[in-house]
Amino acid sequence: MIRQIGALAWNTFREAVRDRVLYSIFFFGLGVVLLSLALEDIAIGDQAKVVRSVAQGAIDLFASIIAIFLGISLVWKELERRTIYTILSKPISRWTFILGKYFGLILTLAVQLILMVVVYVLMMVLEPLQGFPEPVVFVSMLLVFVEVMLLTAFATLFSCYSAPTTASFFAISIFVIGHLADDIWLYGSQADSESIQQMARALYWVLPNFEIFNLREAAVHGQSVPWQRVGMAAVYGLSYTALVLAAAIGIFQRKDIK
Repeated sequence: MIRQIGALAWNTFREAVRDRVLYSIFFFGLGVVLLSLALEDIAIGDQAKVVRSVAQGAIDLFASIIAIFLGISLVWKELERRTIYTILSKPISRWTFILGKYFGLILTLAVQLILMVVVYVLMMVLEPLQGFPEPVVFVSMLLVFVEVMLLTAFATLFSCYSAPTTASFFAISIFVIGHLADDIWLYGSQADSESIQQMARALYWVLPNFEIFNLREAAVHGQSVPWQRVGMAAVYGLSYTALVLAAAIGIFQRKDIK
């Protein structure tokens, strides 16, 4: 079982690194990270912090974009090319297939994120006003990876039952709503209607909260973050990811593949 998941993950990784869309988004993201240095000449206020904020925000954003646009076609591509029949004709269960594809994409995203972080570190080290990043920056990037894992799980779920166009709409909606979770809670708490308050609370607890992974403010200002907060965010992200993957497996198990 583990060997099968590993083989599927490795094949998925090899396919992903040959995807032109991946390189287009990745190099555009690197370009934004590098161009953030130009803000030192035009930014008002603490220029060094502005550069760090833009660069770290670009890493988070483009890692999420890569997760969405690779994840939405993760299963659909196999169905379109009919390679799914060859794979499932072997002694490979459907849940093994989903996990193998998922972990292969996660490996791809981990490599991309590490490369962007390395470029960011080099950029900071070579810039006189910056210096080597504080440890909180790497903790922040770790939680970005947990966020990407959850977002990829949602993209995989949507890929199991819908075409890439529809799946991309759902995944982007989840991404946007996840970053507005705190605003939904605030709006609900200030609403006069009891029904709106209850609906806002329900949405807040049911929908994913991606802001729980956001440590960018602390990373930009070099502030320490309690390990309890990091641990709770990681447990929340991994637990939610497991639930979404379980849903994806359940849907794919019942999917009629003809």
